[in-house]
Amino acid sequence: MTENAQTPSAPNSELPTQYAPAEVEGKLYERWVERGYFTADPASEKPPYTIVIPPPNVTGSLHLGHAFQHTLMDALTRRKRMQGYEALWLPGMDHAGIATQNKVEQQLAEEGKSRHDLGREEFVERVWQWKEEYGGKILGQMRRLGDGVDWSRERFTMDEGLSKAVQTIFKKLYDDELIYRAERIINWCPRCLTAISDIEVEYQEDAGELVSIKYGEGEDTLVVATTRAETMLGDTAIAVHPDDERYKHLVGKLIKLPLTDRSIPVVADTHVDPEFGTGCVKVTPAHDPNDFAIGQRHGLPNMTIMDEHGVITVHGPFLGLDRFEARSAVVGALREQGRIVAEKRPYLHSVGHCSRCRTTVEPRLSLQWWVKVETLAKAAGDAVRDGRVAIHPQEMEKRYFDWVDNLNDWCISRQLWWGHRIPVWYGPDGEVVCVGPDDEAPTGEGWTQDTDVLDTWFSSGLWPFSTLGWPQKTPDLAKFYSTDVLVTGHDIIFFWVARMMMFGLYAMDGEVPFKTIALTGLVRDERGKKMSKSFGNVVDPLDWMDKYGSDAVRFTLAKGANPGTDVPIGEDWVQASRNFANKIWNATRFALMNGATVEGPLPAPEEMSATDRWILSRLNKTVAQVDSYYEDFQFSKLSEALYHFAWDEVFDWYVELSKTTFFAGGEGAKVSGRVLGEVLDTTLRLLHPVVPFVTETLWTTLTGGESLVVAEWPKDSGFRDDAAEAEIENLQAVVTEVRRFRADQGLQPGQKVPARLDLAGTPLAAHEAAIRQLLRLQPEGDSFSATATLPVAGATVGLDLSGTIDVAAERKRLSKDLAAAEKEKQQAEAKLANEAFIAKAPDNVVDKIKGRLAKAEADIARLTAQLDALPAA
Repeated sequence: MTENAQTPSAPNSELPTQYAPAEVEGKLYERWVERGYFTADPASEKPPYTIVIPPPNVTGSLHLGHAFQHTLMDALTRRKRMQGYEALWLPGMDHAGIATQNKVEQQLAEEGKSRHDLGREEFVERVWQWKEEYGGKILGQMRRLGDGVDWSRERFTMDEGLSKAVQTIFKKLYDDELIYRAERIINWCPRCLTAISDIEVEYQEDAGELVSIKYGEGEDTLVVATTRAETMLGDTAIAVHPDDERYKHLVGKLIKLPLTDRSIPVVADTHVDPEFGTGCVKVTPAHDPNDFAIGQRHGLPNMTIMDEHGVITVHGPFLGLDRFEARSAVVGALREQGRIVAEKRPYLHSVGHCSRCRTTVEPRLSLQWWVKVETLAKAAGDAVRDGRVAIHPQEMEKRYFDWVDNLNDWCISRQLWWGHRIPVWYGPDGEVVCVGPDDEAPTGEGWTQDTDVLDTWFSSGLWPFSTLGWPQKTPDLAKFYSTDVLVTGHDIIFFWVARMMMFGLYAMDGEVPFKTIALTGLVRDERGKKMSKSFGNVVDPLDWMDKYGSDAVRFTLAKGANPGTDVPIGEDWVQASRNFANKIWNATRFALMNGATVEGPLPAPEEMSATDRWILSRLNKTVAQVDSYYEDFQFSKLSEALYHFAWDEVFDWYVELSKTTFFAGGEGAKVSGRVLGEVLDTTLRLLHPVVPFVTETLWTTLTGGESLVVAEWPKDSGFRDDAAEAEIENLQAVVTEVRRFRADQGLQPGQKVPARLDLAGTPLAAHEAAIRQLLRLQPEGDSFSATATLPVAGATVGLDLSGTIDVAAERKRLSKDLAAAEKEKQQAEAKLANEAFIAKAPDNVVDKIKGRLAKAEADIARLTAQLDALPAA
C-alpha cells in the first residue's frame, strides 16, 4: 500500500449519482495534456522507460486492433510513470506510400486527371496537401481512447528529421555493400504499378483452373499441370527430379514448346517433387520465384512475356491480350492442337492479391534495389538467442527464428512518387552515385535521379532510433534508447519487428532497439471470427466509446489480452465493463457518504476489526499479484484479478460487512472509514493504467490529490493477516451456504426468515449482526422452531421456514430432481464401466462423462441434504 504521496487539497465528498463518461473523458484528457503529464524530460535523473508507438498509416482511422494495442501500451507507460520512471510513449504516423498515393490518385480521377497530368513534383505537393487536410484522423481518435503519448514529440516518417535518417542509413548500407541493384522476382501489382512487400499480399482461395499440357512429341513427351497457362509462353525449360527414373533419359534433351517455334531443355533439379502430379514442372524464370531459382542454378534465360499492366508482349496471336484473356486464348489454342490432357474447373487454390486494390498479384522479374540481409538477419537472431532481447510469450521465439534464419534479400524499391526517393544518381556515361544527406547531388547534363521510392517498411524499420533524433547524438537518443518494450501483433513479427531489429543493431553499433517484444494476438468477434467488411462484423471502437465510455472499451480489451493469443470481443462484454465502471462509481460514492477518508495514518492493526485486517491483507496480496502479472505482460490476468478484488472482495463483501459498523458510528466507524479510504485509494491507483478516466475522477474526489497520472504506484507493504483471512473466509462460507439454501427453497432474496445462530466459541460470534443483515435473518421469537439446520464452518444456523414454503410441493420437486440426478449417475457409471467404450472413446469424451458423474454425485448430496432439512409433513 502507498500513503498519498502528494499534498492533498480538501477531499470532495460530492459525486453525481451516475457516472457519465462523455461529460468527463474529453475534459480530463485535455487537462492531462495541458499540464504536461505525458511530456518526458531527457534531463531527468529518473530512470527512463520508453515505448515508441507502432506508427499507424496516415490514411487510417482507429480500429479495434489499434485500440487493443494502444490500451496495453498506455497501461504500461502509465504504471511506469507512477512508479517513478521518466516515461516516454512516443507517437507518430507512417506515410503509407501506396495507400496514400492511391487516395490522391482517386481524387484526381474524380477530376478526370492522373498523376502524370500533374507531373511528379506537383503530384507530391498535392499529396502533402491531402495529408494536411485529411491525414492523421487517427491522432484525434487516440485522444478519445486516452493515449498518454508525448504529443510534443509526434513524428511522421516523411518529416525532415526522419527523411535525413533514411538517407543516412541508405548511404551507410550502400557504402558497406549491403544495398545493391539487381533483377529478381518480386510481387507486382498491375493496378498500383509497383512492387509490393510480402505483407501487402493477401492470399485467398480463388476458383481457377488446373490444365495439364503435353509438351514435346512422340517418345519425348512430358505432361505438366499449371494454373497459369499463359505463362508457358515464357517457359525456358522443363524440370524433373534427378532421381526420377521415368525421365532420366530425357534430361539434357530439347523438346518443342507448344504454340511457339522454340525448343527448351529438360533439366534435373532437386526442387521438383517426383511424387507430386506427373513429376514434371514447367520453368518460367521471369514469372515465378521458384522457377527463377531453378533458372539461376541452370543458367536458363529469363523471358519476360508481360508488361507492367499484365498485358502479353510476346509477338504472335496473343500479343496485346490481358493476362486473363491470354489464359483462355492459350488454353483454346492448345486444345485445338490436341495438347490438353486434362482440365479441372473450378480449381480452388491460394492466390495472392494486392491488399490495397485487391488486384491479383503477378510475380515478375524486375530491376529493383535490394538489402543484403544475411549478416543483418544473423545479428537480429543472435540478439534474441543471447538474451539481449526477450520475446513474450517465449513460444513465439520459434516463429521469429524461423523467419530471421531463413530471410531472403529484401526488395526495398517501389515504383511510386510518394515516399523517400532513392538517393542514387545516374550519369551520362553509366556512372552511379549514392548521395548522403550532407552530400551535393551531381549536376549537369545527363544526370538523373532514380525514379523509385523506398518501401515504407524501410523508413518504419528505423522508427525506434530515428524518432529520437538519430543520426544526431541528441539528448533524447542518449536518454531513451534502447526502448523498453515493443507491443505489436504477432502477424507482423516478420515484416516490421525483424527489420527494426536489423536496422537498430546495425545503426546503433549493436545496441538493441528494444529490450522486450510483447506480442499480442488479433482482435476477433465474439465467435472468434476474423473481423472483415465482407463478413459484416467490423466494429468501430468509437461507436462503443460513445455508447459505453472509453474505460469500458479499454477494460474489455485488456481482459482479453492473453500473450500471443487472439482476442474475441463482443458488445455484451463492453457493456459488462461499463457496469464495472458504474460499480466502482457507486461504491466510491457510498464510501464517501459514509466517512471513507485518506486523512491521517492508518490505525494500528490491533485497533482494527477482523474485517478491516482481512481486506488490508487481501489488498496487499492483490498489489503483489498485479505487479507480477504486469512484469509478465499478463494483462488478462491482472485485469481479472483487479475486477474480482474490486467487485467481489471490496464492494460485495467489505463494503457490505462494514455497513453495520458505519451505521453504528463511534470509533469503529472511524477506523473502518480510514481503512475503506485506504483500500479505495490503492484500488483506484491499481486500476488507473487500464481505466484512467473513472479512476481519476473518483481518486481526486476521494483524496484531493492532483492527479492519478502522477500519483505514486502502490507498493505491497508486506502486511498479512492469515487469521483474519481465515475468519472472513468462514463468514463467507456461512453466508454463501445459507444464501444457496434460501434460493433452493424458493425464498426471495429480501424475504426475512427467523433464525438461530449458534456461533459461540467461534470467531464468527463478533460478526453476528453483519451475518444477520446480509442474510435477512430475524431474531428468533418465542415460537421459534428450527425446521432446517445448516452446519457450516464450525457454526450452526437454524432456520424456521414454517409458513414460508409449501413443504409438500417442495418435497415433491426435490424428490423429482433427486431421481433425475440418480439416473444420470447410473448412466455415467455404466459408460465408465464399459471397457470397450473406454478403449475407443477420445479422452475429451471420457473426461466429459467423468464430469457428468461428479456433478450428479454433488447434486445427489445437495438434494438429499435439502430433503433432510425440510420439516416433517
